[in-house]
Amino acid sequence: MTPSIWQLLIVLVIVLLLFGRGKIPQLMGDMAKGIKSFKKGMTDEEKKLTAYHEGGHAVVASFEPASDPIHKATIIPRGRALGMVMRLPEKDQLSITKEKMLADISVAMGGRIAEELIFGPKKVTSGASNDIEVATKMARNMVTRFGMSDKLGPLTYGENEEEVFLGRSIARHQNVSEETSRNIDQEIKSIIDNCYNRAKSVIDKHQDILHNLANALIQFETLNGNEIAAIVRGEKLDKNSPDFVASDVSPVPESGQKKKRTSLGIKPEPQTSS
Repeated sequence: MTPSIWQLLIVLVIVLLLFGRGKIPQLMGDMAKGIKSFKKGMTDEEKKLTAYHEGGHAVVASFEPASDPIHKATIIPRGRALGMVMRLPEKDQLSITKEKMLADISVAMGGRIAEELIFGPKKVTSGASNDIEVATKMARNMVTRFGMSDKLGPLTYGENEEEVFLGRSIARHQNVSEETSRNIDQEIKSIIDNCYNRAKSVIDKHQDILHNLANALIQFETLNGNEIAAIVRGEKLDKNSPDFVASDVSPVPESGQKKKRTSLGIKPEPQTSS
C-alpha cells in the first residue's frame, strides 16, 4: 500500500524534530537509492510483464466511456505494487452510477487479461490479486447493497457477517437463506464475467495500442495522461525530443463521446489499478 501524503509529512516532521533540517535531503536521497536498488532487482521479464499488465489497465480505461480519465501510469515499484495506473475524476462524485461501476470492474480486469494474452495462461502472476479483490468487492456491493441486480431486485442483503474473537474463532450470523446466498454468488460472478469479457474484447481489438503502451512504459517507466492519450491516437512518443509536447487532447471512445482529460488534485480519491 502506498503511504498517503499525510504519512509522509509526519515522517518528515519527525526527522526534522529529531535530527534537524540537514537530515531531510539525506533521507530523501536514501529513499531514492532504495527505489533505484529495488528497480535494479527487477528482471527484464518482470519489467516487461508489469508494463503489459499496466498497459492492459490503460487500454481498457481509454476505451471505457464511463471510466475516469487516466492521470498517469508507471512501472516504478511503490509499496508492494510493481506498478500502477492512476485515474482521477473530473469533478466531485457524490454518488456512482452503475455504468461507472461496471467500467471500473472492466478496467480492473485489464491487467490480468493482458498477462494472459501476451504471456499465456500459465504465466499469469499474483499481481492482479488486488484488482480482483477490488472488482469482487464492487460487484458484491452492487448486488447486496445498491440493489443493482435485475435478478435479486432493489433490496439490501445482509450476507454472512463475521465477528472475530480471540483465538481466531468466528461467529457467523446468517441473514439470508442458502438459496439466496447462492443467487448472490451467481450474480456477482455474472457481473465479473461480463466485465471480463467486455475488457477482453477491447484489448483484443486494440492489441497494437497495448504493445505501444507497454513498450513506452518499458522505455520511460512513467507516462502521464496526455502521453497515454497520444499513444492511443497512434502518435509516436519521443519524450527525449526538446520539441516534444503531449497535446491535451483525449482519445475518443467507441461510443463517439469525446472525454475531456484534465489533471486535478488528489481530492476526490483517485482510483488505482496495480
